[in-house]
Amino acid sequence: LSCFTALEAALTRARARAREREREREREREREREREREREREREREREREREEREREREREREREREREREREREP
Repeated sequence: LSCFTALEAALTRARARAREREREREREREREREREREREREREREREREREEREREREREREREREREREREREP
């Protein structure tokens, strides 16, 4: 009986360790998913900065074009 009890206790501890390892793997997967979400947010911020920069460049080009047009109008 005591051999069986010791075996049962060892099995219980082994199962508990296995559950803890599985929980740790799940926590690591969640941390990895969070890192991936953060990388995606950073990529989106970068795309937004690039869109804003292109828009500013287009606006500068329109302003240069308006200035050239004003220059042409001033020419005799």
